[in-house]
Amino acid sequence: MAAVFLVMLYEYSPLFYIALVFTCFVVTAGLVLGWFGLEVPVILRNSEEIEFNTRVSKKEMKQVKNPFGLAITNPASASITNGIALMPDCIEESILTCYWGCDVQELYEALQKHVYISRINTPQALEDAIYSKYIYREQHFVKKNSKEEKYCQLPSDAKIEDFGIVPRSQYPLVALLTLADEDSQELYDIISMVTVIHIPDKKYKLSCRILYQYVLLAQGQFHDLKQLFMSANNNTPSLSNSSAGEQSTDRHLLEKVGLAESEVEQYEENSKDCVVCQNGKVNWVLLPCRHTCLCDGCVKYFQQCPMCRQFVHEYFALCSQKEQDKETPKSEGTVTS
Repeated sequence: MAAVFLVMLYEYSPLFYIALVFTCFVVTAGLVLGWFGLEVPVILRNSEEIEFNTRVSKKEMKQVKNPFGLAITNPASASITNGIALMPDCIEESILTCYWGCDVQELYEALQKHVYISRINTPQALEDAIYSKYIYREQHFVKKNSKEEKYCQLPSDAKIEDFGIVPRSQYPLVALLTLADEDSQELYDIISMVTVIHIPDKKYKLSCRILYQYVLLAQGQFHDLKQLFMSANNNTPSLSNSSAGEQSTDRHLLEKVGLAESEVEQYEENSKDCVVCQNGKVNWVLLPCRHTCLCDGCVKYFQQCPMCRQFVHEYFALCSQKEQDKETPKSEGTVTS
């Protein structure tokens, strides 16, 4: 029927026929390519084009000072039987409390209690929140600005060689850092830090590492600390001294329990130069991939991460323009009008 109509229209007026066909072609092409701003579900438009047209939003961040720091001194030598060496780095006198065999469910319920019921600002507050569901507890005093190594180990009479198969109901070690002087808590937004540490045993040989770190705020929130990935030189060594087979085994074990991302980032020597212009100082963190690779001048031109090609949903600055001006001294002999 439509073909008969078009033939009759062509016989009546060829010019009108050509104009009508051209108009239909332009309207169809505009709908397919999205010229009119309409989300038409056509097969030629894919999700990447729609996501690319979405404006990237700048995330407003609040800068807070974290008085706590904790690292594992020698992960390769840590085990359930031999213990673990921790190195706290705190800017105030603090208390390091280690809980061996802490109940997983009770720990996360305790974090929720910090939000809705009472603040976890002392070791006793955490023990009350988890109903003392742990195997062994030890405590160390941490001096101000001291990087003294603290050694933690289960007593020999505990006779614990592993914490069961995966998924586990107990974490091997949970470390709590709190301020020794309660009056100092008024000076900081962060009042405590909870660190969940995996230690290898006979049934789960994943290498020793920090699984999670949570900072607890005086206002009743808690946040999971995430690592930022910066660009690195191609000739930098591997992050660990383990062999390729051991790294592959660790990655498989992490993915098995859902603790690893799809791609394991290994960066050792971080570069401070923008990966695009190689001139500006890196200052912007891209989310959700957490790559820190762009300067102030280049960040506005990218809607995909230049390192992993993932679409950028949000981004935030490591330091403000005022802080950058303070860090950059004026050159001597320059004349300003």
